[in-house]
Amino acid sequence: MKRFLSAHATHPHWPMAAALVLAQLRAQATDADTVPPLGLVYLTDHYAEHAQAILDHLGAELPQVTDWVGAVGVGICASGVEYWDEPALTVMLCDVAPERFRVFNGVAPLSATQSADGFEAQTALVHADPAIPDLDELVRELAERTLGHYLFGGLVASRAGSLQVARSSRGAVAGQGRCAAEGLFQGGLSGVAFGPDVGIVSRVTQGVRPVGSARRVTAADGPLVLALDGEPALDVLLHDLALPSHDLPAIVARLRQVLVGLQAPPAAAATPRPGRVPLRLGDDVLVRHIVGLDPAQRAFLVADHVAPGTLLTLCERHVQAARADLVRICAEIRDALGADEEALRAPVEASARVAGAVYVSCNGRGGGHFGAPSAELQIIRQALGEVPLVGFFAAGEIAHHRVYGYTGVLTVFVAD
Repeated sequence: MKRFLSAHATHPHWPMAAALVLAQLRAQATDADTVPPLGLVYLTDHYAEHAQAILDHLGAELPQVTDWVGAVGVGICASGVEYWDEPALTVMLCDVAPERFRVFNGVAPLSATQSADGFEAQTALVHADPAIPDLDELVRELAERTLGHYLFGGLVASRAGSLQVARSSRGAVAGQGRCAAEGLFQGGLSGVAFGPDVGIVSRVTQGVRPVGSARRVTAADGPLVLALDGEPALDVLLHDLALPSHDLPAIVARLRQVLVGLQAPPAAAATPRPGRVPLRLGDDVLVRHIVGLDPAQRAFLVADHVAPGTLLTLCERHVQAARADLVRICAEIRDALGADEEALRAPVEASARVAGAVYVSCNGRGGGHFGAPSAELQIIRQALGEVPLVGFFAAGEIAHHRVYGYTGVLTVFVAD
């Protein structure tokens, strides 16, 4: 893979934004033959009613791009910049040979076996509707269709519903219908799978910090946590947060700021050491809201199914912790790319190893959480250098085979 082409623009009228994007892309292409075949496109929901027209226009102006994948969101991003609640468009053209990727959607799903032409999926970029039933199960099942059991992407967050782009050069074959040919879908899951010879490095960054020690769930009923370390769960919760059991307003006010991190324990996990507060949460921890209290059973409810044996850690959103963790995963990515010490000190050198990047962040993060407009994306640019990047802000982030919350998922394509 060569370096990808990327562009972004904002304008009240979509034809002008598209013209600006096309001009940037053409300026980066040395000749017509270098235009890559796969396009990633994200647009804010200000353009939602024109999404089909935008996709058709891009396809007509860039006929060499045979396949398009993307989504409509309330917020989108590019290298060093975020677009929130304003009309904007971002595009990245990916130099991946057609035999090394497959676009999929609800009409033409990703095959669970090797396709007739020998294609097998190693990883996949996924866009999903947060409202579909059994979402977690569907994400896990899709991950199992990849050799690496690894997905990256997010749940589409938009005021226009879950609009997704998945136009394939194979979309007009018999039985796939008009929607697949037009490439715009409402709901379901869609995206693009990549073969084993497409190198990627992906990391998850948490946006919270632990505020209590890890506890083992010893009794639970679905989302209802009944006991932690053998004690009534609500009593443990109040103790760890130093809250008086009689002051309901204080309890409610504090719990609005508190989340829980859920972690499936290793097979041979020992009981967590009492009082030990983790330095940070790993990418195997799913952060969820506390959604209710049950004083009669001395229990509390979280926004997920909790199995007995799960490790539960109280946590809260924290700007400095989020910044530090984002810097950490960027350093891990540079290290995974084999950057030497000099390159680690000079992101411009490390960036030569990156063909392009996709970043999916929680819609509760972004510049508003990091303290300044586009601050989150500027951290990535400072760490990785000026690399082609596109992405969006999601209602839940997908990585591995899980749906996360309050995280960022950064994935880079490794240059050949």
